[in-house]
Amino acid sequence: MFISVLDLFKVGIGPSSSHTMGPMVAANDFMQHVREFLNSNNKVNDYQIRCTLKDSLAYTGVGHGTDRAVTLGLHGYLPNTIINEKIDEVIERVWAAKNVSIDTNQKASFFAEKDIIFDTRNSLKQNPNGLIFDLLDTSNKVLISHTYFSIGGGFISTPEEIDQVESPIESEPSAEYPFPFDNSGEMLEMSKKYNKTIWQMKLANELHNMSERELNKKLDLIWSYMKKCIENGLSSEGHLPGGLNTNRRAKKLHRSLQDDFENTTPNDWLCAYAMAVNEENAAGHMVVTAPTNGAAGVVPAALYYCCKHKSATTEQIRQYLLTAAAIGGLIKHNSSISGAEVGCQGEVGSASAMAAAGLCAARGGSSAQIENAAEMALEHHMGMTCDPVKGLVQVPCIERNGFGAVKAYTASSLSLRESGEHLVSLDQCIAAMKKTGLDMSKKYKETSLGGLAVSFIEC
Repeated sequence: MFISVLDLFKVGIGPSSSHTMGPMVAANDFMQHVREFLNSNNKVNDYQIRCTLKDSLAYTGVGHGTDRAVTLGLHGYLPNTIINEKIDEVIERVWAAKNVSIDTNQKASFFAEKDIIFDTRNSLKQNPNGLIFDLLDTSNKVLISHTYFSIGGGFISTPEEIDQVESPIESEPSAEYPFPFDNSGEMLEMSKKYNKTIWQMKLANELHNMSERELNKKLDLIWSYMKKCIENGLSSEGHLPGGLNTNRRAKKLHRSLQDDFENTTPNDWLCAYAMAVNEENAAGHMVVTAPTNGAAGVVPAALYYCCKHKSATTEQIRQYLLTAAAIGGLIKHNSSISGAEVGCQGEVGSASAMAAAGLCAARGGSSAQIENAAEMALEHHMGMTCDPVKGLVQVPCIERNGFGAVKAYTASSLSLRESGEHLVSLDQCIAAMKKTGLDMSKKYKETSLGGLAVSFIEC
């Protein structure tokens, strides 16, 4: 199994990698199939496009912006291209449109408010984040139909792909890579055998596909987007969209910390930085998936703290990102990073484990200490539900990222003061997280049918 650092950290828009970015990518892909179909049939006719959202996408799709994402994707936008546009203006324009362009001479009828169906009754067995696109003719006959699953982190899968493996991921067989570890046990064995750090092994694997110069350029770009997202959040104020009237708090919190610097703790700063990211995410603005959008604040917050307060070097930043990606890849391969599959333990829990590992590496920790830090951070998110109020990625999601960053910092600090020997391995913790997620009621897996989502009472 090989999952690139560039796949785990992707630039896109909020509020959700699985409910926004994935559906946008799926819609864009469907339009390619529509063009191929029309080219092969060589017909000019009246067509209609329909999208049916299933399960979690249907339950929380409005709050997560899934309907807007599908509309953007059908109009040719992707998560990494829309960030260069005035997002709110583009959404307003495409939402009001009554058709989409197939090519220069052909359009298909599509009106978002009518042609996106939220189906909470009929489930798809393979995954709770399913969506079906249909191309219909004037008699309502389905000409082509494609089903997709948004499997977390902006990844999508087809029914054929998802049935091939237990945990579908965009990955390649690891055998051809210099250090082909598929679990933390193998990772530690290789580290010891070859006297390599985790980031050095991850780097060697990445260099199988590109030059070090190219990789470093892309890692530095990822960090620049993470940093920009934090700073955008720290300078913004007002209410977040969606109807909860949630106040942005990061700017005010950050200012109060600057005014009372002598009495601050790392926890204070970590919360401010993480909340800044997730307020941007909740606003539908640019974020870096890390490994998801709902958990996008944890990894950057911990790294930003290292840079601002510990003077981290460029090399330490790269080591942090490579180490975090190595851990994130193991979790994604052996369990899930999707809240709709395993609850928020798979999102903020995974992000916290990644950040803890990255911090430990940047602070000079051994491979054993890094694995221990990741395990502790993940362990102390075990069983965490995904129960967003009103289906929005705001409450408890924004604060939860702050706490995830705090746990990451705590885990890395504790591991650095110990030898790295511990009772429960990261592999065992990942397996337990997966089983816990499978046992969890779907009410607590991004459907807003339980927990805080139904305990909240609007006045």
